This record gives sequence, C-alpha cells and structure tokens, in this order.
Amino acid sequence: MFALKLRLTSTAPAHARVGPALALCVAALLLAGCARPPAFSAAPPAASVADVHVRAPGQEGAPADATSFMLRPLPGTDGAVLQALQRAERTPPLRYRVVVVPGSGCAGLAPIADRYFAGLLHAQVLVLHKPGVDPRARTAPGDCTRGFVQQDRLSTWLAHARAALRADAVQRQGEPALPLVLVGISEGAELLPSLATAVQGTAPVAALVLLSGSGLDPREAGALQAERLGASADWRRIGQAVASPAPDSQALQGRSLGYWRDLWAWPLAQPLRDGPWPLLQTWGDADALVPPAAYEAFAQRMQGRAAPWCVLRLSGADHGLQGPAGDGVQRVWARLEAWARAPARGLCAPVPAP
Repeated sequence: MFALKLRLTSTAPAHARVGPALALCVAALLLAGCARPPAFSAAPPAASVADVHVRAPGQEGAPADATSFMLRPLPGTDGAVLQALQRAERTPPLRYRVVVVPGSGCAGLAPIADRYFAGLLHAQVLVLHKPGVDPRARTAPGDCTRGFVQQDRLSTWLAHARAALRADAVQRQGEPALPLVLVGISEGAELLPSLATAVQGTAPVAALVLLSGSGLDPREAGALQAERLGASADWRRIGQAVASPAPDSQALQGRSLGYWRDLWAWPLAQPLRDGPWPLLQTWGDADALVPPAAYEAFAQRMQGRAAPWCVLRLSGADHGLQGPAGDGVQRVWARLEAWARAPARGLCAPVPAP
C-alpha cells in the first residue's frame, strides 16, 4: 500500500515536520492516496505491460478493434506533452464521449484500461495522464521521480488538462457534437468543475461523475481522514508548513510544499454545488482512504442543489469500488449506458433491470 511506502524523512523545519501517524493519513486521502489502479476481482492483471492492448499511432500489426486503446499525445502548457489513451466505442452507434481524469501518482491506466472501461459500450473514451506519466508504467507511488514530485500540484495539472482538452476540441472541429461526460477518479474529481467550465463552449457537458471522490474541498476531506486515524495534530503541522515562508520546492511527506499549498486552498464543494451539470457520485462504505464522514458531509452541502445530483453508495466496497457485490465501476458505466440510450430519463433515473 501507498501508506507503507511513504518516505517519512523531510527537509521541513522541525516545527513543521509531521509524525509517523501521518504516513497513513496522507495515503488515506482522495487527494493523495489512490495512485495505483484498483485491484479487480475479474481476470488477473496482464503479466506485463507488453501484454496490454495499447498501441501507438501507426504501430504495425497491432489489433485494430474498437476495444483497443491507442496512445494519443496532447499538448499541455509550456511545451509539455500529455500521453493520453483513447478508445473508440465498443458497440455502435457512438452516443457520447467520456473524458477521464485519473487519480494521483505516476502510474498509468493502460495496464487495466480495457477491463476498467469495458462497460462503456457506446462511448468514445479519452483518458488523460499528467505530464511525465507513461500510461503503460506501473511505478509505485513512493518511486515517482523527483522531477515529477516537484511539478505535481493541482494548479499545474489543471492548466495542462485544460490545454489538452482545448487541443482535443480543435482537432475535433467539424465532427458531430456529442454529449460529454467528465469522470474524475479519486484526486481527479478535484479538477472536474474547472474543466467543465473550460470546455463548455466547445463541447456539451452532459454530466460529471465522481468515483471515490468525496466532493469536499480537499483540505476538509483530509482533516476528516486525519481525525479518523487519530492524526489531527500531524495534519495541523502540514498546515503550519503551508503557512511558513519555506519555498514551494521543499519536500514534505513525499510531496512538494507547493502541492500542499494548492491543496490547502483548493475549492471543490461549492463549485460542484453551484454547477449546472448533473452529478453522479459513487463511493464504497468500506473505503479506507476517504472516510464516510466526508461523503456524508458533502451530501449535506448538496441539499437544495439546482441541477440533478445522485449517489450510488456501494455496501462493503473499497476505494477502488470493489466489494462483495462485485465491480462497482461497471455499475457506474451501466448507469451511463442506460442514460445514453434514453437521455430524457436523466442520469439519476433508476437503471432498468436487464
């Protein structure tokens, strides 16, 4: 687990250093915890990255069916390049598009992409990755390069993602406008309101989907998780470091201080409440990385929201939405497919029985 791999050394001043208890706390946040793809109860993972059906543009002899993801470079800001994954619809007709913002860390989603997104039958899927992340890599969270750690912060990630989606829109000019669903996995959910606003003029944003994202401002969600783990004092020490004059480049708990400063001031709950987009939030009540109290606090904030909002709570499911009832991710995709077949019913309508 990420929690066991955190480096507890820090270059912070003694008054700003956090104790070992925060090794679990930091790992247990939607904002910093779910770096690796979730485990699956279905077929075992591919034996190696070479076994995964991901092909580069122009690659000879690669499978050409619609279930294969292709590597698709997209420009970020300041000359950076994002290595995205793209897949066509698995079953015609094409009804909608899905853009996915993964969780934190430096591992890619290519090793699990085919299975993870299998249930999106009538959707074209675009999966963004942060600059410096190889979609095929399985790098453990504690092994991310120093360069990645230094550049990894929410404001930078948002700027790169906006630039990539603007470029994607330019490349799609002349194509039919399809409903767009933005999906945020764990930390990725924190970018959704800003991305939805950024692309609204070029693509009809039909819905936002949060997978294991509490919806709260990350600072508040972190405080609730720290409280659950008995590490509130350590969380306050991170706040002291954030308020200190130390440079953004200083390392603290495996992150740069710039990362923590962004997180400390990042708004999420209010933009989600005020946004005009239908919102589907899915979470497991056995999530070890985000406390139920965070999801429940967000539900209170959402009372009276003007746009549709619905929750799919999975009994016994973990942060990867895997539980006794099976793969919760595929249940989310089933709901999206039902909506795409009958959009007038709305995203929050019950899914018809098969």
